[in-house]
Amino acid sequence: MRLLVLGGTGFVGGATVAEGVRRGWSVTVFNRGVHGAAPDGVRRLRGDRTAPGGLAALAGGEWDLVVDTWDGAPRAAFDAARALVASVGHYVYVSSGSVYAHPVEPGSDEDAPVVDGAADDEDGDYPRNKAGAERAVRAVFGDRALLARAGLILGPGEDIGRLPWWLTRVARGGDVLAPGPVDLPLQYIDVRDLASWLLDQGSAGLGGAVNVVSRTGHATMGELLDACVAVTGADARLRWSAPEPILAAGVMPWNDLPLWVPPGHEYRWLQERDVTRAYTAGLTCRPVAETVADTWRWLREVGTVPPRAGRPARAPVGLDPAREAALLAATQAA
Repeated sequence: MRLLVLGGTGFVGGATVAEGVRRGWSVTVFNRGVHGAAPDGVRRLRGDRTAPGGLAALAGGEWDLVVDTWDGAPRAAFDAARALVASVGHYVYVSSGSVYAHPVEPGSDEDAPVVDGAADDEDGDYPRNKAGAERAVRAVFGDRALLARAGLILGPGEDIGRLPWWLTRVARGGDVLAPGPVDLPLQYIDVRDLASWLLDQGSAGLGGAVNVVSRTGHATMGELLDACVAVTGADARLRWSAPEPILAAGVMPWNDLPLWVPPGHEYRWLQERDVTRAYTAGLTCRPVAETVADTWRWLREVGTVPPRAGRPARAPVGLDPAREAALLAATQAA
């Protein structure tokens, strides 16, 4: 297979390139050439898809499959799709569950309403950009386009820092504020499982929108944090708290306490989407202990969470130690 990855140096793009190389495919990456080197054996084309004439390096190429993780202005996705329509067999666009229009019912599938986002928009917020890019790719490629609506993505290389925050916090030891309930179901995907599924189904010609994330409850909050304690070997004590006092203190689920969205919260649907289509199309997800262990091994190698390739810096996730200590004192005394 001849694989083209637009980008290829970020979290999902990098994992996709690595999986293509592992399979022995002919892999080409197209990017600006400013965020890391391509792996050995990977052909690199340079260009800026947002600049006039920036797609020129793609001219004359032929590929069986392209994978695109773009999350900026939909017009750039539209331009790339039109530039590649005659030279690529199948287009895989890595989208997001964020495209769904609020309010979203837990358990919703891919037919739930999507936010407004035009194919030729110059820019918008993240949900509109992803929705507009979906429309752009579909308008050009039709049934030859797979719209992979990923959910929470974890694993080695994570450039937001959600699981790395928990690992770093647990490694520091001591009492750790653990947001309950302990059996809270999580829904996520390891980036390597995502990359493998993208290449499997892209090469098979699957089209349409698919929620690509594990089943709800593939792991629980307790299982994930227990795995963090086990892999770090830290003297950490998980102090479980009910959601109510944590929320009453103004803690923001997902950001202040990464991965956590308690029952009944308006964004609980982020971890309760229907994934029948993905599993019917062969999705498999590795155990949480493997994702946690491999992320910890990678984090110790790199030292810190890398910046997001080609994207603005974002506020760090996770509670600062002083605020966590205050919450621990309040919740454990209650």
